[in-house]
Amino acid sequence: MQTAGIRSTGAYIPMLRLSLGAISGGRKASGGSGERAIAYFDEDAATMAVAAATACLEGIDRSQVDALYFASTSYPYREKQGAALIAKALDLRREVVTADFADSTRAATVALRAAVDAVRAGSARNALVVAADCRPAPPRSPLERNFGDAAAALLVGTEEVAAVFEEQVFLAEEIIDVWRTEWDRFVRSWEERFVVERGYSENVLQAIRALLEKTGARPQDFSKLVAYAPDARSLAGVARAAQFDPKTQVQDPLFGRLGNCGAAFAPILLVAALEQARSGERFLWANYGDGADALVVHTTEAVQRLAKRRGVQWHLARRRELADYDRYLNYRALYPSDGDRRGGQGVSATVHYRDRNEDIAFHGQRCRRCGTEQFPFQRVCFQCFARDDFEEIRLADRQGKVMSFTFDYFAGSPDPPLIVTTIEVEGGARVYLQMTDAVPEEVKLDLPVEFTFRKIHEYGGTPNYFWKCTPVRSIGW
Repeated sequence: MQTAGIRSTGAYIPMLRLSLGAISGGRKASGGSGERAIAYFDEDAATMAVAAATACLEGIDRSQVDALYFASTSYPYREKQGAALIAKALDLRREVVTADFADSTRAATVALRAAVDAVRAGSARNALVVAADCRPAPPRSPLERNFGDAAAALLVGTEEVAAVFEEQVFLAEEIIDVWRTEWDRFVRSWEERFVVERGYSENVLQAIRALLEKTGARPQDFSKLVAYAPDARSLAGVARAAQFDPKTQVQDPLFGRLGNCGAAFAPILLVAALEQARSGERFLWANYGDGADALVVHTTEAVQRLAKRRGVQWHLARRRELADYDRYLNYRALYPSDGDRRGGQGVSATVHYRDRNEDIAFHGQRCRRCGTEQFPFQRVCFQCFARDDFEEIRLADRQGKVMSFTFDYFAGSPDPPLIVTTIEVEGGARVYLQMTDAVPEEVKLDLPVEFTFRKIHEYGGTPNYFWKCTPVRSIGW
């Protein structure tokens, strides 16, 4: 049996932050302590998953990825695989095995176990696990204050492993504590004391104690307890009960900076821990949701490579405060407006299928005769006029620069103006794209941009995905 572990990690946290004071009180984001990450109006679990996975696969040969497992409780479709969409956006091989793990905040650790088992058994050389959530909570509720939006990705393989899984315990429990049915618009929760005491604390403690008994390890043998939690106080209580020091041995749960991001919460905390880890450290990683999981994670010398990636700390530093709670409600389609973002006729399934390489994988084409690159697909090269003699190329991983731009205040955007640009991509292709995560004051000619997978609209009640551009940000931005 091969030694399988984490080869690479990736994270994505939306740039926007909403003050907890704005949720509790008035419209303005003033007062109160802390903030939470919120997805922009063109983001959801699928787009965030693509961003995290893209970061995870940087420098990795994508042809070596044999499986992609997607964990989420908030993927927009009820009957359509999210993993297949993500695999297409990542430009993975068609032979990749795709599967969705859903309906529980514990989905990511279950998906990770499946990935590790596949790699150990030899049925996959590398398996990519991506978790993302954008959970809907009732406006101004305690859940809305605690939630956050984010995604994390872990690549499991046998080469250049940064962390290995030494032992694990998985426990299932039937309990109705936090849930959402097909007919519920928002996540629902039972009385808080029951949720924490009978659900979270009881199950997570049982999993941790079972793992310590199974391994013969003591709490002091671990550098960190990296654990899912409904709130910071509950996590501290579990840590003390398990005899971990809450001040020195518990990974920062990021409440007041990120929030509980559902199925992505435990993975993103592990990514954050690995970014700062040294060789030879051991983490006790715990997750919760209809039961609990506990795993021993042991770092290797290769873990130092992960600190150089665009990870959790980079995204936490890249922030912009949303000044108006009403605007947040509009992003979530919870605020009355003149336009229905889900109304109108949806995209033709035939057109979507025909254009999926351009729209989802963001492929352009290169003329085989003169090397000119262009987008979208055309039959004739505009440079040498060669006909039907092109090869497909991936544009998503490149950068570009702004050649022209305009601000459209009449397009019906939830956050006007809509910024429309012409971008020259590295290599010469020119593309006509919307710009996102930007304000008009920073848009200028020759502005460096990169590309991000986003929603364009939701006409017909289904999300229509395409690529947008966004300014290249430095860590200190």
